[in-house]
Amino acid sequence: MSLRSALERVDRALWSDGRVCIRPMATQDDLVYAGFDCRLAEEQKELVNPAWFSIGRAYLFPEDNVPCIICDAQGTPVGFISFCKWLGEGDAYSWSFLIDRERQGNGYGRAAAMLAVRILKAADPDMPLKLAAEQRNEKAQRLYTSLGFRLLPERDGDDLVFGL
Repeated sequence: MSLRSALERVDRALWSDGRVCIRPMATQDDLVYAGFDCRLAEEQKELVNPAWFSIGRAYLFPEDNVPCIICDAQGTPVGFISFCKWLGEGDAYSWSFLIDRERQGNGYGRAAAMLAVRILKAADPDMPLKLAAEQRNEKAQRLYTSLGFRLLPERDGDDLVFGL
């Protein structure tokens, strides 16, 4: 079963936790927000793929890449997340995400990551989760380990790989 099909079966109530919600991109406004308006802090640009990378992957491989918008409790976009099938060693689900530089430091990243785990585990409780982080991206590494991910011996290129 494709990731898209598995996510479509997840109850929409699980896509929100009261602090943030995640919703699949559906409009031109979503595309403009993800591609242009949601910006990284300058020091993060070398550590995180831009949203366009994930959007392009979703265009080429739509069944296993689902780009989404992260919104706050009022429905205002605060970030971008793309659920995807892991392309490295073994079957797993993954995601890449970013919180807009103006909204960072308010807990949206942690809340979105926790919600992403909940959504992907609801899609397939037996599917492992894997995340990659640049070796210099200590902030992402701390977040992932605080959520229960552990550093795995494999690498994704030169990126560290964390599994849950």
